[in-house]
Amino acid sequence: MKVLIVEDHAVVREGVRRLLGVHFPATVLEAEDVETALKIYAEEKPDIVLLDLNLAGVGGLEMLRRVLVLDENAKVLIFSMHAEPAFAARAIKAGAKGYVSKSAPVDELVTAVRRVREGGQYIDREMASALVMGQGSGGDPLQGLTARELEILRMLGQGRSLTAIAESLGVAYKTVANNCSHMKVKLGVERTADLIRLAVQNLHT
Repeated sequence: MKVLIVEDHAVVREGVRRLLGVHFPATVLEAEDVETALKIYAEEKPDIVLLDLNLAGVGGLEMLRRVLVLDENAKVLIFSMHAEPAFAARAIKAGAKGYVSKSAPVDELVTAVRRVREGGQYIDREMASALVMGQGSGGDPLQGLTARELEILRMLGQGRSLTAIAESLGVAYKTVANNCSHMKVKLGVERTADLIRLAVQNLHT
């Protein structure tokens, strides 16, 4: 089995490499950014891509889309720090074969790799339970947002951090954080996770 790990933290890549080596006869390839990952994928055609969402530049969801353009049968498993159901829902909708948060037990990642390798799908247990329990919202709850707020909300739905959004918009981190606070008040939610859920449900991010 050939696995490509796309992750910008070397410590995480090393940990996953060792884990895979214990459980699978695997050749492990590594990339820390989207451009390098796409080049490696085109040249090596790995069996599975283990992809982090929080990458510099275009981000992990765009990486997922570009891989599927190269190979519509690509087996991409998201392995991300984001443990919110909205991220999993968005990734699966975009074509990922599975989603495991970095807070999940080690055995879940091993199971996910095995399942995806065999042609199946896998979402870690806690995430799957949250997705089942989640409720959609009716109507258009975003009508009261400004254009800038909608732009920030869309970026949240793409999996970008507040820091990355601030850099993309050329504004201060505090400005983005304040916009998020205003959106929470307007939408009647308390957490950034709720903003992400609404973005995924209501915006074509």
